[in-house]
Amino acid sequence: MDPKNTQLRIFFFPFMAQGHTIPAIDMAKLFASRGADVAIITTRVNAPLIAKSINKFDRPGRKIELLIIDFPSVAVGLPDGCESLDLARSPEMFQSFFRATTMLEPQIDQILDHHRPHCLVADTFFPWTTDLAAKYGIPRVVFHGTCFFALCAAASLIANRPYQKVSSDLEPFVIPGLPDEIKLTRSQVPGFLKEEVETDFIKLYWASKEVESRCYGFLINSFYELEPAYADYYRSVLGRRAWHIGPLSLYSDFEEDNVQRGSSSSIDEDQCLKWLDSKNPDSVLYVSFGSLASLTNSQLLEIAKGLEATGQNFIWVVKKAKGDEEEWLPEGFEKRVEGKGLIIRGWAPQVLILDHRSIGGFVTHCGWNSALEGVTAGVPMVTWPNSAEQFYNEKLLTDVLQIGVGVGALYWGRAGKDEIKSEAIEKAVNRVMVGEEAEGMRSRAKALGIQARKAIKEGGSSSSDLNAFFEDLRSRV
Repeated sequence: MDPKNTQLRIFFFPFMAQGHTIPAIDMAKLFASRGADVAIITTRVNAPLIAKSINKFDRPGRKIELLIIDFPSVAVGLPDGCESLDLARSPEMFQSFFRATTMLEPQIDQILDHHRPHCLVADTFFPWTTDLAAKYGIPRVVFHGTCFFALCAAASLIANRPYQKVSSDLEPFVIPGLPDEIKLTRSQVPGFLKEEVETDFIKLYWASKEVESRCYGFLINSFYELEPAYADYYRSVLGRRAWHIGPLSLYSDFEEDNVQRGSSSSIDEDQCLKWLDSKNPDSVLYVSFGSLASLTNSQLLEIAKGLEATGQNFIWVVKKAKGDEEEWLPEGFEKRVEGKGLIIRGWAPQVLILDHRSIGGFVTHCGWNSALEGVTAGVPMVTWPNSAEQFYNEKLLTDVLQIGVGVGALYWGRAGKDEIKSEAIEKAVNRVMVGEEAEGMRSRAKALGIQARKAIKEGGSSSSDLNAFFEDLRSRV
């Protein structure tokens, strides 16, 4: 058979957390739309959410299969049904969850033995899949769910450990060897790089790094024009085989997909769009901190005061339940901002909101999905990183791309030390929303949004890299 005519069978194994699963679903749909025979491996609790999304995609001969595995929640002391990291509400549950993922190997072994796909795209947090796939001659491709910049910054910190050479947590240092001069403080370095105690997560993190040189390659949710120097650095200097195929959120043909990416929206989308339609272009600030970040009541109070002080229109997504207002909202806040502010409690249709013409700024925790959705929408950002690789992403937005302004977050994991005051929030928001500096950032952001859309078109950088990835796999058949 001519390799060019081979129908590739590609399996996806996303990590069980919204921020990892959503782009993996986008990728599975994209691959299926290009003719691949696709299956997603997931657990029973996560399956309905994924099924809801992929069922809308069904085309003749393009069905995406779901392969269900059991998650050992109870075996590691988690509540039955705790099958997503978003449900791990304490540090102990967080560690137990990662321990549970290392117990999935026998079930994945059985699936690979039975189906023998041409490729396994497995999340970075499943390092054991590298040798397991190799056992059957199947290439394991890693999906990190972040950008080239963050991967390059992390690699330099691991190799050089410059944070060990400063005299205090708040003394800045330069990350060595990168194309740009990027400064961090020791307090902003991920805790798992500095931690001496070996937790379940830390063991898994270092295992994921150890297998990278044996992996077939890496799929990156980014596009070349966004970070060319770092795409080149990752491939040429670090020697990683990688394909940029993003922004993945742009490939969806369905507006309904953008409404219900992840959980169902907590607000009627028509009501939300009608409210946005009533506002002037670039006049609304969107505020959201992702699915995992958890802010204290006192911090929420500072955000409310800061937003009110700006006088800007805003949409604010909060995870607090209704009825909890007295603890974190200033007295009479919702009445005073009526017509100017819209609070969404729960899950918001983020892509749909960001793409609306009235959105002029985005306060974000700098998770890569959110940051890239902001870039794709052509919106400047107020950056407020908290954990994971978010402090790296902040530097890309503020220092390299110059489309963001930081609120002044200093501590990775926060640990109660970061308490950003309303005055700092007000100042950062105003810099992004009004004035000459804001116009410059908005102009650069909109230009990047246009380039993002060009990247996924036929002949664009991401479309071409996707074709190259498929050709590479077919050459092995």
